[in-house]
Amino acid sequence: MKIDNERRAKLEEFCQAINVGFKDRYLLNLSLTHSSYAYETGRKMNEGNERLEFLGDVALSLAVSEYLFNLYPDRAEGELAKIRATVVSKPALAKRARIINLGDYILLGKGEEVTGGRERDSILADAFEAVIGAIYLDSGLKGASQFVLSQLKEEIELIEHGEHIKDYKTALQETTQNMFKTLPDYEVSKIEGPDHDRTFEVKTFIHSKFYGAGSGKSKKEAQQKAAKKTLEKLRKNKFKKR
Repeated sequence: MKIDNERRAKLEEFCQAINVGFKDRYLLNLSLTHSSYAYETGRKMNEGNERLEFLGDVALSLAVSEYLFNLYPDRAEGELAKIRATVVSKPALAKRARIINLGDYILLGKGEEVTGGRERDSILADAFEAVIGAIYLDSGLKGASQFVLSQLKEEIELIEHGEHIKDYKTALQETTQNMFKTLPDYEVSKIEGPDHDRTFEVKTFIHSKFYGAGSGKSKKEAQQKAAKKTLEKLRKNKFKKR
């Protein structure tokens, strides 16, 4: 796949953002090429990032497993597996991808572009794994592991403090069904920024009463944050009544 000067500049910008030097820019570009782009531009099936994603998934799992094994010598296999599963989950990887603005560098087909693919968890997480795969081929397992840990050590620390990513929407749904015999309602109250860099604000209501608000780069992220705020408020009120 030919890389023009404009694309080269974007790839160099990304390298600086993640503090990783690539000897082979083609590998990096391939890791950031979604299959929809490859298809729409008439490229071969293997000129998308799925194969690198496959490789990156293995390197990611190994890097995190080794780190957890050494970090927690007294933890049982089951505990280590649970922590690893959370760290390498799609939401966790998508979160890190957003932090490094990975979505800005992905080549997407027009269909995926107009339907918000640049903010979709699955696309971001897959591309994140593909980047790991590209680093593995370019710099070996040591380079891939260094990148993985530079990105995910913080997530492991959050897990230790019970603050890691959770499905707050599901938790809130279960809570409101038990407490109010109803489901929460979510309302987009504000959208700011240009099309390529939008911020959504979502509010949560229970029986038409406002409980919490959250902001994010996608409606899904904003809903999760609003649900978390609502859960915190409900639990606080419940505690006060005791």
